[in-house]
Amino acid sequence: MVTIKSEHEIELMRAAGLALATVHKQLEEYVKPGISTFELDRICEKLIRGLGCLPSFKGYEGFPASACISVNEEVVHGIPSRNRILREGDIVSIDTGTIYKGWQSDAARTHAVGKVSGEARDLIDRTRQSFFEGIKMAVAGNHVNDIGRAIEDYISPFGYGIVEDLVGHGIGQEMHEEPEVPNFTCARRGMKLRKNMTIAVEPMINLGTWEVIEGGNGWTYVTADGKYSAHYENTLLIREEEPEVLSLLPEEKKLYGVK
Repeated sequence: MVTIKSEHEIELMRAAGLALATVHKQLEEYVKPGISTFELDRICEKLIRGLGCLPSFKGYEGFPASACISVNEEVVHGIPSRNRILREGDIVSIDTGTIYKGWQSDAARTHAVGKVSGEARDLIDRTRQSFFEGIKMAVAGNHVNDIGRAIEDYISPFGYGIVEDLVGHGIGQEMHEEPEVPNFTCARRGMKLRKNMTIAVEPMINLGTWEVIEGGNGWTYVTADGKYSAHYENTLLIREEEPEVLSLLPEEKKLYGVK
């Protein structure tokens, strides 16, 4: 069900988003060669709880951790492990969420681990930029698929694969609400965006094919050709003009030129 949020509910989602943005920023300093994904998850949970929030991923449909931590060819839903050690040249996506007084925020970032190849760096940067291209269309009166079309128009010239089996979503008191928010062009325009809707836009972009397969643990998706994948996500508040990005810090909003 699509929910239109009241101003009070929006304030609670802003608080959840600010906490999540803070967690992601603080996690950056820990992404280094030699750390395990288990340790990153432990730090993530400690940071979330330290800010007065609950980790929304932990226990969600049985997920065992507070963050999905996906390395290299892992697209999403990577399960943290003591045995998965980050190495120089890897890329790692951290997708996590916060709950503040019953209201949620969801965001993902992909990081370079030490020095990475130029093509890996470009993939990370262009995936992030595709999000900002897409949200230019995330205004009241447009449709959800206008966002996906803008993402695809930006990504297509680079020859990357845009994951089609996984999409963005509405968000509120539940992590996943209607509508679905594709990152690619669809035949239909999809649901019309309305003021005070909240959605999570999350392009998942692969260096090679768009196709993904389930990796064998019931959770993790990996690229079908084994090439790198990047993921960038934020929670948005729909307004009549430009959207408000709820899961970025003020200095990040200034850097990217968004509200």
